Amino acid sequence: MRTLRAFFGIFNMFAAAFVCGGCAGAVTRGPAATLAITNARVWTADDARPWASAIAIGGDRILAVGSDAQITALVNAGTRVIDARGQMVVPGFIDSHVHFLDGGRGLASVQLRDAATPAEFIARIKAFAATVPAGTWITEGNWDHEQWGGELPRRAWIDSVTPDNPVWINRLDGHMSLANTAALAAAGVTRAVAAIEGGTIVRDASGELTGMFKDNAASLVGRAVPPPTDVMNDRALDAAMTHVAEQGVTSVHHMGGWDDLAVFRRALARGGLRTRIYAAVPLSSWARLRDTVAAAGAGDDWLRIGALKGYVDGSLGSHTAAFFEPFTDAPNDRGLLVNTPENLYAWTKGADDAGLHVMVHAIGDRAIRLQLDVFERVARENDARDRRFRIEHAQHIAPPDFTRFAQLKVIPSMQPYHAIDDGRWADKVIGAERARTTYAFRSLLDAGAKLAFGSDWYVAPPTPLEGIYAAVTRRTLDEQNPDGWVPEQKITVEQALRAYTTGSAYAEFAERSKGSLSPGKLADIVMVDRDITRIAPEDIRKARVMLTIVGGRVVFERDR
Repeated sequence: MRTLRAFFGIFNMFAAAFVCGGCAGAVTRGPAATLAITNARVWTADDARPWASAIAIGGDRILAVGSDAQITALVNAGTRVIDARGQMVVPGFIDSHVHFLDGGRGLASVQLRDAATPAEFIARIKAFAATVPAGTWITEGNWDHEQWGGELPRRAWIDSVTPDNPVWINRLDGHMSLANTAALAAAGVTRAVAAIEGGTIVRDASGELTGMFKDNAASLVGRAVPPPTDVMNDRALDAAMTHVAEQGVTSVHHMGGWDDLAVFRRALARGGLRTRIYAAVPLSSWARLRDTVAAAGAGDDWLRIGALKGYVDGSLGSHTAAFFEPFTDAPNDRGLLVNTPENLYAWTKGADDAGLHVMVHAIGDRAIRLQLDVFERVARENDARDRRFRIEHAQHIAPPDFTRFAQLKVIPSMQPYHAIDDGRWADKVIGAERARTTYAFRSLLDAGAKLAFGSDWYVAPPTPLEGIYAAVTRRTLDEQNPDGWVPEQKITVEQALRAYTTGSAYAEFAERSKGSLSPGKLADIVMVDRDITRIAPEDIRKARVMLTIVGGRVVFERDR
């Protein structure tokens, strides 16, 4: 079959008058702009013309980028003109790693991420349970046990406040979840349950279930959770799109399942998509995706398929990331592999043979090495082509592997907010030496790798400005590292901006249609209330998104 390159990032530059990208040429009179932004600090991410003061949009595409005078020449009575008042205009942010529907559902569920004590954790669950009917499953939550010192929650904490509701709430990284007794009963899970490969069932000293299940073991309870209805899924998508628009996110790379595609397709059919979606499905289902693309194509600028997401290991916070050496605080534990090396190779090779796009979650140094080896082997065995293999997270890299990312042209798809979150406690888990190459943005760029940035929402907030702040300052959330945690891994504001724009566009084969502000590209544009390249780095997180445009349409506008 034809490879997905035939579907990715290809469009015809339409015939309209425009400002020469790298020169000061005059505007030839052509179609009038439908929308124009003037009096701005326009950072284009286009090397031919990195800065301008105005931009014109015609329909869903960029007509011109240039001076105020040049853009005003394209304005008529029907053009909406926005005076930016000196504010910054950038390409729409592309979040290269989200769990989009989970994020939307989480907006409507119990909020546990910042619960600072076990008592507060319990109280919030109690209060939320009082708002839903008996029998309703309480899910999501996104708790973080590091907030109260690292003690894992237990079902005994919440059984008395949730007698009528099964509870199945996950840690913020999604790699371990807590079930109350009602949930265990609904799932038919008892003390006699056997261990499961690639996961952990946490027990107390007497062998009794605490209610905590890690990675693959979570399926024992998760399979009993009733699926959300179409109505609830549609609401979750709408909530997710509204939320990310407020953050300046115009495109997302969604890591999910096959059922999610039906939700996105319903929205597309009714013209309801306000966020562009590049949707990945499980790597193990590559043959189904091959056949789906062959039968119906890969999609359009609003919704595209063709990507596959796999897993090597778990997470650092759950002690399930796979390392060469034991955890500093758990000397008998080196983490685990969620899938076998044999399966990872077979799935990657099959998908690559079919011309599909493979991206694999790997966090620990052993997991990253394993998947780089798989990518290298598959690229050597299959025909030469532009693969753009990705490693999602790429958090804890062994120093010899930095150059391999560049040599193998593997994209590190990373989430900088994790650095200022995990940096509060990572040293005690892996030690200071391994921490030196954790979230190693600078080392990867210096090695020649192409960075793509995202959030991992629902795990972390989908806020690119906070992500840029994290990559530039590395100041942890507890303010205990004012000069930055592992400061040698800081990068510049422009490098971080590129990772959220051109880098993420490249990571989905879409750099010809988006990621920079150039004539002919999609009109996905964000206005920020200050030029973040000119302010103190620590003030970047104070910047606010004022305007978000997707396909020439304003999808968020803040009162000024």
